[in-house]
Amino acid sequence: MRITPGRRRSTALLAAAAGFSLLVSACGSSDTTVAAPSSSAPTKLTGTVTFWHFFTDREADGIQKAVDKFVALNPGVKVEVKKGQDDDKTIQAIAAGQPIDVVLSYSTDQIGKFCSTGAWQDLSAYIARDGVDINQIPSVVRDYTQFDGKRCSMPMLSDTYGLYYNKKLLAAAGFSAPPKTMTELTDMAKKLTALDGKGTIQVAGFVPSFGFYENAPAHFAPSFGATWFNAEGKSNIGTDPGWAKMMTWQKDLVDFYGYDKLTRFTAGLGQEFSADNAFEKGKVAMMIDGEYRSAFIKAEAPSLDYATAPFPVDDAKPELYGSGYVTGNVIGIGRGAQNPEAAWALVKFLSTDTDSVVGVANAIKNVPTTTPALESPRLDKDANYQTFLDVFANAKSSTTPTTASGKAYQDTLGTFTEQWQAGKVPDLAAGLTTVDTQINDQLALGQAP
Repeated sequence: MRITPGRRRSTALLAAAAGFSLLVSACGSSDTTVAAPSSSAPTKLTGTVTFWHFFTDREADGIQKAVDKFVALNPGVKVEVKKGQDDDKTIQAIAAGQPIDVVLSYSTDQIGKFCSTGAWQDLSAYIARDGVDINQIPSVVRDYTQFDGKRCSMPMLSDTYGLYYNKKLLAAAGFSAPPKTMTELTDMAKKLTALDGKGTIQVAGFVPSFGFYENAPAHFAPSFGATWFNAEGKSNIGTDPGWAKMMTWQKDLVDFYGYDKLTRFTAGLGQEFSADNAFEKGKVAMMIDGEYRSAFIKAEAPSLDYATAPFPVDDAKPELYGSGYVTGNVIGIGRGAQNPEAAWALVKFLSTDTDSVVGVANAIKNVPTTTPALESPRLDKDANYQTFLDVFANAKSSTTPTTASGKAYQDTLGTFTEQWQAGKVPDLAAGLTTVDTQINDQLALGQAP
C-alpha cells in the first residue's frame, strides 16, 4: 500500500508532531550543520547505505530494481532497504539518533521542517561539486524540494492530480465527455447517482466529502485559483474568495446527498489502496486522484472502462482548466548518515539518472521530475497517463507552500472542513477568518528560534 498526502489523518499527525518536537530538541537552531563533503567525489564508493522508503508491494519492487542497478554500477556498495516506512516512523527514528543514510518521503509538506531542523542534510555543496544541473528539474518541483535557501532534498517522481471517470456509467447517463466546470461536475454527479428504494446511495456520481480518498482541500484548491498565503506570508484563506467558493461548492453537493447518508455510504466502501477501491468497483462514477491510480486499475480492475481528464475548475476561471495540484516524492540524506558520499551517490542516481527515473516512472506510473526523463522515448505513455503529463507541464498548476511549521496549516484547514461539511459552521466567512488566525499563530511558533 502506498501512502499519499490525502491519507494522513489525526493519529499520524500526533505522531509526526511528537517526532518534530524531538527533532527541534535534538537539532536545535545552533546545531544543524554537518561535515562538508570532500572537494572531489570519490573515485570508488564502498560501504553500506541504509535506505528507508514508504513504498510496498508492486511499487516497492519498482524501487528495488532501481537500487539493484545502482549496486551493479557500484559493486563496493551494499544498500540495505527498509520499505513501508512512512514519514512518522522516519521522523522519530532520526530524532532518536538512528543513523539513516537515505530517506524517501511521500510528502513535500514536511520539507520546511526537514530543512530547518537539519533532519535532512543540505545537498547544495554536493550539487555544486558534482555539477548537477538543477535546471533540468521543472520550476514547481525545484520550489518544493528546498526551503529558506536550503536544498535538503531532491525530487524522485511527482504525483499530479486529475479526474478519473467511468466511461460506461457516463454513457449510460447520456454523457459523452467529462465535466470541465464545477457546475458541470455537480450536475453530472447528481444524474450519475443511483439510489435504492429507501433512498440509500448505491452509486455516487462524485463523493464530495473531505477525507474521502484523495479529497483534500489542497487537491481542490488549484481548481478555484485559491492561494494559501499573501505576499507578507500570512494566511490568505479568509481573504482569497477561491476558498469560500470551494467550500460552498463542496457543501452544496454534500447537502444534495445528505451528510449522514454520505457518511454511511463512504463507511461501507473499500479502502483506497486495495482492490476494493470504490472507483475500481464501479461504486463511484467520478473522483479526483493521482496518475498512479492507472497502474492500480491495470493490476486490480483491468476490465474497467475508464478515462482521465484535468479536474474541473471554477466556472468563472475557465483559463485554469488543464492545470491541477502537483506534489511529489522527495529524497534526501538523513542527519546521522554514516556513509554520506555513497548516500549522495544513491540520491543523485535515483533523482537525476534518466534511465533510473524513467524505469521507476514506468514501474509505478508516477510522473518523472526531470526534463530528460519527461522527453525520453522510453517513457511509457497512453492517453490516460498523458493527461497527467499535460497537467504537470501546465504553467498554472500549483503545489502547497513549504513552511517551517510543516503541514500544520493544512491540518488546521482540514479540521475546519470536517466541521463545515457536517453543518457545524454557521458563518463561513467568520470561520475562515478564524482559520487564518490559527495558521498565523502556528507559523509564528514554527519560525521561532
